[in-house]
Amino acid sequence: MSSPLADALGRVHAQAEGEPRIVSLVPSLTELLCELGLTQYMVGRSGFCVHPRGAVARIPKMGGTKTPNLPAILAAEPTHLIVNIDENRREHADYLAAHIPHIVVTHPCQPEDNRTLLRLFGALFGALPEVERRAAELEAGFDAAWTELQASCAGLPRLPVLYLIWRSPWMTVSRATYISSLLAAAGLDTLPAVADARYPQFEWDADWVASARHVLLSSEPYRFRTRHLAEVESCCGLRAHLVDGEMLSWYGARAVAGLRYLAALRRQLDAAGNVTRRPMQA
Repeated sequence: MSSPLADALGRVHAQAEGEPRIVSLVPSLTELLCELGLTQYMVGRSGFCVHPRGAVARIPKMGGTKTPNLPAILAAEPTHLIVNIDENRREHADYLAAHIPHIVVTHPCQPEDNRTLLRLFGALFGALPEVERRAAELEAGFDAAWTELQASCAGLPRLPVLYLIWRSPWMTVSRATYISSLLAAAGLDTLPAVADARYPQFEWDADWVASARHVLLSSEPYRFRTRHLAEVESCCGLRAHLVDGEMLSWYGARAVAGLRYLAALRRQLDAAGNVTRRPMQA
């Protein structure tokens, strides 16, 4: 059985002692750290770490997820750097590893990985007051929302969907991603079924596009808006819907609300029928 202190690369970290100094380059995990009561120990964040708004306003920005300000990070003298395999660049993590004691690598690929993630952070910073308790409460909330989702989607037919994350070029998600796995839990199967990249580019004349029942336009990383719905529908003749990308791609604390959002999204898609350009709001 693996240690709860093991990260996504299998590296087992010692439990943090004293007062850690944390830099997070992962938006959803910055939110998680704050929810665990660790805001006061955070000395840096990516500029894309925007939740919770009040808390992150007090944490210095240190570049982007792909373009971190390396000198600023080193100047903050962190004990822990939080990174993600999909969201951050390996060369940056490797460079910083020579100067920072703990590079904590994460890589949730399916909803159930939230349990491992919560246990990792609960154990890693568990010497600090209330952290383990808060992590356990979040895990219990996740379990309840997961059970609710499974019950609400039991017996529903599976729907093939196209999930858009970028425009110019058009990009979607492969089935190897957290987003796709989460959608699959509600019976929404992303297309294409087989892809040569985790986030593949595609053309609208690809044979598999016609298999989709709905097109979902995510609010991130590209911010699709209402004006894009008609454009997408004209490209494929399919029903298009705006969806909250944070709810469907953020793991950690946001996953609890994300599961309930997903259950509501599935109900709305089932009820949509021939209705087009219907936004899905959180």
